[in-house]
Amino acid sequence: MASVTATEQSRKNVEFIFKNLLAGGVAGMCSKTAVAPLDRIKILLQAHSIHYKHLGVFSGLKHIVKKESFFALYKGNGAQMVRIFPYAATQFTAFEVYKKYLGKALGTNLPIKHADKFIAGAAAGVTAVTLTYPLDTIRARLAFQVTGEHRYNGIVHTAVSIFRTEGGLRALYRGFVPTLMGMVPYAGFSFYCFEMLKFVCMKYAPGITCKKCDRNTGGLVLCVPAKLLCGGFAGAVAQSFSYPLDVTRRRMQLAMMNPETAKFGMGMWKTLSIIYNENGIMRGLYRGMSINYLRAIPMVAVSFSTYEVLKQALKLDTGMKI
Repeated sequence: MASVTATEQSRKNVEFIFKNLLAGGVAGMCSKTAVAPLDRIKILLQAHSIHYKHLGVFSGLKHIVKKESFFALYKGNGAQMVRIFPYAATQFTAFEVYKKYLGKALGTNLPIKHADKFIAGAAAGVTAVTLTYPLDTIRARLAFQVTGEHRYNGIVHTAVSIFRTEGGLRALYRGFVPTLMGMVPYAGFSFYCFEMLKFVCMKYAPGITCKKCDRNTGGLVLCVPAKLLCGGFAGAVAQSFSYPLDVTRRRMQLAMMNPETAKFGMGMWKTLSIIYNENGIMRGLYRGMSINYLRAIPMVAVSFSTYEVLKQALKLDTGMKI
């Protein structure tokens, strides 16, 4: 009987992980596709593309369509999809696993309510980005290219070119340290804020923000508008803390695209120093922040909402103890 019980539990664990991987991967693809044009103009502005650095967000989007084509708004999105499915699948699933075991290990001994969600989210983000970082470098290179000035012909060609000419695997991980440092507050605050707001909605405003769901812990499920609101706020908070390191990462990833920007490939602290000395805080470390809010808020909102909707469809628990 014990072996049957163990086998059944093992099957349930595999099913739980598979369903979370599927839900997380699809959620990531939906969220990134929704903001792909904003992602591209953000990269062009962050790295001071000579064709776009004098433009704003909306004028830059119009210029992309005029200079290149409408589909150029989605340049690099193919590489993004190849990266984002395993990234988001790993991140969401790792969060569920870390949250489960941290909750048991830490109990209620933490000074801040739901602080285990921050730790689990940060660890999940670090896990996901470590596994998929080279694909992010490739996607950034493809998105930075302007029609008529192409150096790369696709995902594989980009990967091989970087590997052969810029220093092997290390080149594909250029900018990895600031990414890791930025991922801790970004993923940590994203998951913490979403889970905390979800708790507040379920505890203090269930009649407005929730529907009955007997299958869930607590017997409630967030309505879609409430999911979007919680996710959007979580994205805004997370990006505010982590954005300067995102700019640093992009500069390092794109450093070898032009001889004049090679100085940004000399290490994280050196790159941060150069950006600050040349452009200051708002025009350097927080350059493109307005567009980042425009993209991060809907992106995180769609990501969390899609993930929770798919979990519900797959009969997974999206409730919590209240």
